[in-house]
Amino acid sequence: MAKDTVQDGLVVSMDYKLTVDGQVLDSSDEAGPLQFLVGYGNIIPGLENEMMGMKIGDSKEVTVQPEDGYGEFDDEAFMEVPRSEFPADMQLEEGLELHVTDQDGNHQAAYVAEFDDKNVKLDFNHPLAGAVLNFHVKVIALREPTAEELDHGHVHEDGHHHH
Repeated sequence: MAKDTVQDGLVVSMDYKLTVDGQVLDSSDEAGPLQFLVGYGNIIPGLENEMMGMKIGDSKEVTVQPEDGYGEFDDEAFMEVPRSEFPADMQLEEGLELHVTDQDGNHQAAYVAEFDDKNVKLDFNHPLAGAVLNFHVKVIALREPTAEELDHGHVHEDGHHHH
């Protein structure tokens, strides 16, 4: 198969803009093109699937439903934590992102939903859970991954590691 289209095992560089409910939430204007290794779950499935077969220079509007994006909003994904478990000098605010380690040692992002003097309610939903995602994407470049990238299953960029 010709290596000039987006397909599993190639590294794609793309410009993108993410719009949710008419608001631009993220775009490559600031950070530069996003690179990802196709077929390794580096980006949300709904976007990756729609990009298959695109050529360099192609652009596309992609709408991703929650189940192919960041999941449905889960009303159960909240946890009450005593205020005393947080450092006393920590400034809590609604929407603050915290990194929490669960019993299995997995790191999870949680967001402060609400809090008072006694308790803090944490929201474990991704901020974009339940959202319909509108992407405008443009393929800038395609290349073969390095052996190390293939081994690790993601692109190695200088300086920014998205885990």
